[in-house]
Parts: sequence; C-alpha cells; structure tokens
Amino acid sequence: MSRHDVIIIGGGAAGLSTAASLLSRRRSLDIVIVEPAPKHYYQPGWTLVGGGVFKPQETEREMKDLIPSGARWKKAAVTEFFPERNAIALDNGEELSYEALVVAPGLKLNWAGIAGLEDALGRNGVTSNYRYDLAPYTWELVQTVSSGRALFTQPPMPIKCAGAPQKAMYLSCDAWLKRGVLEDIDVEFHNAGGVLFGVQTYVPALMDYVEKYGIDLCFFDNLISVDGDRKVAAFERKRDDKIEIIERGFDMIHVCPPQTAPDFIARSPLANEAGWVDVDQHTMTHNKYANIFGLGDAASTPNAKTAAAARKQAPIVAVNTLQHLDGKDPRAMYDGYGSCPLTVERGKIVLAEFGYGGTLLPSFPSWLLDGTKATGSAWFLKERMLPPIYWKGMLKGKEWMVKPKLIDQPL
Repeated sequence: MSRHDVIIIGGGAAGLSTAASLLSRRRSLDIVIVEPAPKHYYQPGWTLVGGGVFKPQETEREMKDLIPSGARWKKAAVTEFFPERNAIALDNGEELSYEALVVAPGLKLNWAGIAGLEDALGRNGVTSNYRYDLAPYTWELVQTVSSGRALFTQPPMPIKCAGAPQKAMYLSCDAWLKRGVLEDIDVEFHNAGGVLFGVQTYVPALMDYVEKYGIDLCFFDNLISVDGDRKVAAFERKRDDKIEIIERGFDMIHVCPPQTAPDFIARSPLANEAGWVDVDQHTMTHNKYANIFGLGDAASTPNAKTAAAARKQAPIVAVNTLQHLDGKDPRAMYDGYGSCPLTVERGKIVLAEFGYGGTLLPSFPSWLLDGTKATGSAWFLKERMLPPIYWKGMLKGKEWMVKPKLIDQPL
C-alpha cells in the first residue's frame, strides 16, 4: 500500500482547484488525484452551448493536461473508504493510504429517476443542457421549433446550478422572440419547488422576463415520466395537500434530472443521512474525521452547488488541510458563497451572488455591476471572462478574488 500526504477524490473543478491551491502553498506535497474520467468539462459553459453561443468542444479538455504540476493522476475509481485506518480502495484492486483526504467527486445525475427519460433523450424533442452531448441538441431544437408547446423542468433541490433549468428557458425564448415565433409557442416552467429562485432579491428581475416571454409558471410540479414517442410528459402536481398526476404534450422538453450524491459516497462512512459528505459548513472539515475534507457538489454544505462555490471553497480546504498536516486547527472559513449568472437573454445576465441564508455577496460595487438587474456587463463576464478565469486561473491555483481570510485564533 502506497502512502501519500494528500489524496484528492475527483478531477472536477473542486478537486483540481484544491490540488493547485495546495501546491501553490507547498510544492513539496505528495498529492495523488483519483479520477477515472479521461476528460474534464467546463460545465457552466453548457448553458451557452444550448443557447448557440459556445461550441461544445470549447468546454472540453483532456484530463491529463489539467493535472497540476507536482500532483500525480491515478486513473481509477474509489470503491470503498476505510477512514479508521486512513485508506481507500480502488476499482483496480489497489489500496492507498493518506495523511489527509479531500473528497470532491461531484454528484450523480439520476436520469433513471424519471421513467422513460433515458431512452427518450436526444430525439423526439427531449433534451438537457446537463449533458455534454445533449446541449447541442437543445440549440438544434430551438432553431427548428416554431410552434406548439415547450416544457422546461426543475426537480426537487439540491441540484447543481439551481438557475440552469430557467437559463435554458430564457435563452430559448429570446431566440424564438427574435425569430418572430414566440407568440406561437406555449412555454411552461414546471418546477418541483414553490419559488422561481431561492434568493428573493433577484426574483423581480427574473419576473420581468417571465412576463416578457409569456411563460406559464407551474410550481409544485415534479416530472415523473417522459414518453418520447408520444411526446407526453407526466408530472406529480401538489396543490393544497392533494397530489394528482397530470400529462402535458410537448414539441420540446428541456429536462433537469434529479440529483443525488454518488453511490460510492452515499453508502460510505463519510456520508450523512442524506448521502452527502458530512462536513462542517464553515471549515469544510469532516464532522467525524479531522483529516478528511469535503467540497464541491458532493459536500453537505447548504450552499448553491456551483463552480463559483468550488472556486471559493478550494483555497479554504487547502489552508485547512495544511493546518491539519502541521498538527494545527482549521483557520479558514467558508461563508457559503455561490454565484449563478442567470442568462435572461442573449447579451444580458442577472448575476446572482449570495452566501448562507441568502446573504448578498456581490463581487463588484453596484455602480459597476448591479447583480439585481439584467446587464450586458454581467454577460461579458460570463461569456468572455469566466472561461479563461476557470482554465487559466482557478485550475492553476490562482486565487483571484477568492483568497481565503484567516481567523486570528484557531477554531
């Protein structure tokens, strides 16, 4: 069994960023990144692929090209955790041991959680920007649909990027409006929750676009099945403590699948009752094992599951991991920051930035960029600035605007 200073589970945004942040602070660390996937994706870009702004290949890189210099890549998957003896088992039969473990495997898109969906995807008007190969189909549908009914769905929380289901809807409506066909398309947003967006401050700006596009908001509607051949979707509708099943025909349906923790996490000793990695929401340290840290979409922290959150969390986990390796208590604190650039039309975005409890955490003064309104400057940030910040900054350990503040005394 090989032993390492730090083992990182996951080669996504959270895992690679944490590795880079650790190495930027201590080049001598022995770090292994465990990740079975050969490719890495800039998932925030898939909304713009579905809106005809980006090409899918712009969001894809080879994993081997992104592993930070000084870290080693173990192309394998974790099968089991042994936290009592600081070890993990891999699907290739190996066991690895660690001084500190960082768990950032992302979450599971549960396509099978909706009856008929897996077989329906990619044809008969059934699409989703939550998959690399399907986002281009979204744009194809937007270009070809000229009448009928378009459905957009959102499952129960938590999901990654809570605004993504309606981002797809707004960009589609904007394209239809510019083509002059929107008035011939009935657009419905079926949301399993009861609000348009979880932070009320941003809702008025979004409602302006809901009204502009004539969108029918259907709250407490949870998608349960899709019949692609018949082009019919079924929803479980809750009204006044009563539940009924309704069916809606469609010419296009954009589906956001239900989402859970990965199976190997949910069944592990690291998970809480809901299946997520059980960590303190401020220090990102595991609530039972002091040498284990969790971040990104798989963490139990009650923040928005976005790449922006991982960008803020990674340096905090890096600092606290080094504190542990040095025999000290955590010193860096996470405030729940997350960001959701809501693409309300091509060229304008409502830039939602907030932390725990819905506290607004804007990165810019309101005179420069007012996140409560749809602005072109927020679109410029999303389209032109954030991709290079991701590839050349975040994944390289450059902590622009997210360098953690350290508390004076140990926790």
